[in-house]
Amino acid sequence: MDTIASFRDRLGDPRRFLTLYGATPPRASAPPERSAELAERLARSLADLPLDGVVVYDVQDESGRTSEPRPFPFFPAGDPRAHACRLQALTGLPAISYKCVTAFDEGGWLAWLDETVRHYQVAALSLVGAATPTPPPGALAVDRALHLAKGLPGAPPLGGVVIAERHSPAYDESLRLLHKAAAGCDYFISQIVYQSEPTIRLLNDYLAACAREGAPPKRIVLTFAPCGRPKTAEFLRWLGVAITPETEHAILADPAPFRRSIQICCDHLRAILEQEIAQSLPLGINVESVSNHPDEMAASLELLAALREVASCYRAV
Repeated sequence: MDTIASFRDRLGDPRRFLTLYGATPPRASAPPERSAELAERLARSLADLPLDGVVVYDVQDESGRTSEPRPFPFFPAGDPRAHACRLQALTGLPAISYKCVTAFDEGGWLAWLDETVRHYQVAALSLVGAATPTPPPGALAVDRALHLAKGLPGAPPLGGVVIAERHSPAYDESLRLLHKAAAGCDYFISQIVYQSEPTIRLLNDYLAACAREGAPPKRIVLTFAPCGRPKTAEFLRWLGVAITPETEHAILADPAPFRRSIQICCDHLRAILEQEIAQSLPLGINVESVSNHPDEMAASLELLAALREVASCYRAV
């Protein structure tokens, strides 16, 4: 079975718990040989891990989302499709490529999709919208992009983003997930989790909404990342991750901050999987490192193993 078809089956199997690893493309300014070297290095790191796939992000500036200065400088990244395609070939793992759709009109989006299907053969696409509360004029909406993509022959599975922390009576994230699924979303990957309560609340409401509408719940993959430096904690907050001052202090005051952050992430996953509703939802985990420091990259691989161990106590992984 080809990569796209097999990954589609994995996504749709509610008994399967997915494990993914997230990465960013090399800088756009990197020469081809450097991009190839970075992909090969990552592929070697992932070679022996029990993964169902890799995720490659579409890196955006996002400076318009907040007035706070960006903790790390922004460098434009290369095409996530190219990096995903290379990783897919090197690892044999299905690759999910993110894509921000707001720069397209409908014709440009369809042309980009056609090129993606013909030349990149990524296993899945995750579509994201504007990072700012107010999209730019004429920006293609994610729902419309999903609808158009679903009509393209050979289109891979399509995913979206879920942010539990914005779930509220004023912004019902559970209904948003239902609407995205109706538009063509096959799965959702969360923002980085550093609090379990918002995710538990969202999953409860989402399952209840699915039951009311008679809609099968879509897969939700929960993202986790290690943290071992003040600058990394600052960057997580800048990205919109809900990391409390108490959690940040507990990590950074620990003599082994990476180990502490891994423990905290495992505690949050455990709290989520202990919920009765977790047995009724197709779930998964995704691990990434938000910095390129070697020790944080190494900690992300340790985190992946630790989270898998937690998940194995509740689900077949």
